[in-house]
Amino acid sequence: MGHTLYYRTRIERRSGFRKFLRRVCEGIGYRFSEGSGSVIVFPECPLVEPLEIPWKGEGSVKTNLIEPCHSVYLLILHSVSFFGSVELWED
Repeated sequence: MGHTLYYRTRIERRSGFRKFLRRVCEGIGYRFSEGSGSVIVFPECPLVEPLEIPWKGEGSVKTNLIEPCHSVYLLILHSVSFFGSVELWED
């Protein structure tokens, strides 16, 4: 156990990303929150950390390979590329 996703993001179309992410979260039953420099996704999976995506910067989140949260996080992070750019790696 102990799998982590690491990412570097730059979201240029913030309004569009917020709307997209809010709709996705509502559709799958996750909570969504906005911080001053990021958005945060709160999953329903135990042992999975909330996903905080900075407008511009780096982050990491421990998923422990728990499904479906791990795959949903991968899809959310890859979708950042439509609104800006993202680099993503795992260990």
